[in-house]
Amino acid sequence: MPEMRPAIVGGWKAARRRWTTGTALAGLSRSAPALIAAATLVQTALAGSALAQNALSGGNTSAPALFSPAEMDRSATVALAVMLGIAAVAAVTSIQLLRTRRRAAAREGEAAAEIAALQARLDRASALLLADPQAVLIWPAGSDTPEVLGNPALLGDAAGRLLAFGTWLDPQAAGQLDRAVAGLRDRGEGFVMTLSSRTGQPLEADGRIVGGQAVVRLRDVTGTRRELMELAARCHELQTGGDALRALVEQLPAPAWVRDSAGALRFANPAYARAVEAADAAAAVSGHAELFDRAARRDLLQAQSTGTAFSGRLPAVVAGERRSFDVFAASVPDGGSAGIAFDASTAEKLRTDIARLAEAHRRTLDHLATGVAIFDAGGRLVFYNAAYRLLWDLDPAFLDQGPSDSIILDRLRGARKLPEQSNFRQWKAELHEAYRATDAQPGEWHLPDGRTLRVVTTPNPEGGVTYLFDDVTEGLNLARRYDALIRVQGETLDNLAEAVAVFGSDGRLRLSNPSFARLWRLSPEELAERPHVEAVIAACRRLHDAPDIWRALHGTITAIEDRTPVSGRMERRDGSVLDCATVPLPDGATLVAFRDMTDSVNVERALIERNEALEAADRLKIDFVHHVSYELRSPLTNIIGFAEFLNDPATGSLSERQQEYLGYITSSTNALLALINNILDLATIDAGAMTLSLGEVDIRATMEAAAEGVRDRLVKDDIHFEFRVSPGIGSFVADERRVRQVLFNLLSNAVGFSPPGETVTFVAQRTADTVVFSVTDHGPGIPDEVQERVFDWFETRSQGSSHRGTGLGLSLVRSFVELHGGVVSLNSVVGRGTTVTCVFPADRGAQRNAAE
Repeated sequence: MPEMRPAIVGGWKAARRRWTTGTALAGLSRSAPALIAAATLVQTALAGSALAQNALSGGNTSAPALFSPAEMDRSATVALAVMLGIAAVAAVTSIQLLRTRRRAAAREGEAAAEIAALQARLDRASALLLADPQAVLIWPAGSDTPEVLGNPALLGDAAGRLLAFGTWLDPQAAGQLDRAVAGLRDRGEGFVMTLSSRTGQPLEADGRIVGGQAVVRLRDVTGTRRELMELAARCHELQTGGDALRALVEQLPAPAWVRDSAGALRFANPAYARAVEAADAAAAVSGHAELFDRAARRDLLQAQSTGTAFSGRLPAVVAGERRSFDVFAASVPDGGSAGIAFDASTAEKLRTDIARLAEAHRRTLDHLATGVAIFDAGGRLVFYNAAYRLLWDLDPAFLDQGPSDSIILDRLRGARKLPEQSNFRQWKAELHEAYRATDAQPGEWHLPDGRTLRVVTTPNPEGGVTYLFDDVTEGLNLARRYDALIRVQGETLDNLAEAVAVFGSDGRLRLSNPSFARLWRLSPEELAERPHVEAVIAACRRLHDAPDIWRALHGTITAIEDRTPVSGRMERRDGSVLDCATVPLPDGATLVAFRDMTDSVNVERALIERNEALEAADRLKIDFVHHVSYELRSPLTNIIGFAEFLNDPATGSLSERQQEYLGYITSSTNALLALINNILDLATIDAGAMTLSLGEVDIRATMEAAAEGVRDRLVKDDIHFEFRVSPGIGSFVADERRVRQVLFNLLSNAVGFSPPGETVTFVAQRTADTVVFSVTDHGPGIPDEVQERVFDWFETRSQGSSHRGTGLGLSLVRSFVELHGGVVSLNSVVGRGTTVTCVFPADRGAQRNAAE
């Protein structure tokens, strides 16, 4: 076994250390006799020295000696001491040697016994390692080359490539094992995993750190171990499946539960908790919250006790609302039960709604004029409406029995209500082909009683056929009458004196009467080809080439949305006068009518000449009005003066109402006076009696005085004022009062037509010969066709603004400017504003001549 080998190896190393120690002690015991021999030689040398000394003296002690007795005593004493020391050391060493030899012998015996035991243990471990089909990889610390033990043959042909995991494992398993081995060697993370070789052989990989070494064991899983592994995999699979089912049950919107053998609630999902208004599923289980009433629970418990499944619809109260649930409960092996309830309230409501809809559909069909009969896949009548029964005059009792399609046709044939057929059996078989068709088949039946029916057979999605019978007899009669009416209308158009042509929505001629061809000298062959309106216009231009009228006709005929009727008068080259009018028709066509108005125009011209005479008389009346205006001015001046006199506090106090009335009188008389003054000024100018009071006119001061007159209106209407004049513009010779009146009228007109928030620009420029004043507003602008008339008397147009006036302001402007020898021009764009420019001559002599 891998975990035994490091212990065995460690024991072996300890035995080797003890063996080395014993050997050293044995060497020491072998050197002890040498020490003893050395001590003996020293002792003998000392004795020999003493004898030699004695011989030299001849044994006579009195004879002179080589050494004196004192010296001899010291030498003997030293030798004796050395001898005694060596003897003592030798004795002690001998004693220690004997003890050490005994201990070394004992330890050597123990080490030999331990080595033998470890060898036996190692042999047993090796035998066990080789007996089990496994391989062990051992990575010593700091080494990348592992030691391989065991039986690598269990991996088959890949035994020689054990470390190349990809050669005997699937790529995914090989990568997993590589990462696990790297984690074991780098971070000491152990692992246990089950692998499968390329040949399908199950293997177990176990990695751990033992004695500072990374050890990985690979062994074949066989027998009981393999069964355990399979059982573990099966257990994991069942646990995973159970967890998945539990998660699914918890996510179900339908309440689900599990009860024990006693019927007590053991598990509930969140939907169950919501249904019983519990805080969560655990609270529902602990509180034994019940979804159904006592009777329903009794039925469920009875089915559980008998071991049968329960399936049925039970009522329950959820959130204060009574609902219906489709419940299914089944017994489980431990004697309990598991159930689930699906909310059937929506399905019940849909079923009710479908039934109600079907009933409404039946009632609707009963009110239809179209006969409806529905047959099932077996050809039996399942529905008919009142129109079907009345159409064929069939007995309701007979129809309520659900007769077959063939029986009804036979009965109708017997009553001579079906079309006459030479081969009725074949006709009926062809009619019944609708049961096998996929598309609706229309047809017409001409009945013996003169009626014509339009019959449509429609296959039903669930099988069977629906018959639709429409009585089109009246429609055919209407079509015949319509054709007759068309012919009558055609004859009527052909005999009209007016020229009439009808153009379709595509612009092509649909019909025309002979008067149209005669009036425009068109040949019937050209009109028969249904020419386009452009070709007709090109042909008609030979007699009248006015592009405006033809453009208008072309636009209204070819327009898609704006089909505004067009009317006008044209005078042809041959002297005839025609009135033209268009009428849009409901079907998108356009009727164009031409009427010869030559005689009427001649009469009209005569009337115009007479009208001109009347206009001359009218001018006389205008002159009279001018005269009267002069006469009105004096009393009006008196009224204004007396009104001012009454308003003066010196004449006495007035009541509040009197002051109000006096204010009305003053404002009205001032307005009337201004109007009369304007009329008189225009009359004076027209009469050539107007004279100018010429003098030096300060341009800037005159402009500021005119602007001051409209200052209150600028503030009131929230209009911005832009004043542009150079400081050194100087002055020019003119009538200052008339120039100020011209500028005031221009500003008043611009302010009146400017919307709130816009800007009125007042500009003065000086050139070598002229002084130019211009006023620009950003109002609605003046259309081109109106610009020529804005300077006429009493010509006023609001152009969509709130401005109202007498229409004399611009007339006075032009008259006074021209009286000074200048010109007035107007530049206006609809929607962008208007600029009025007054050019006064700067030459004093020219101005005097103009004034004269």
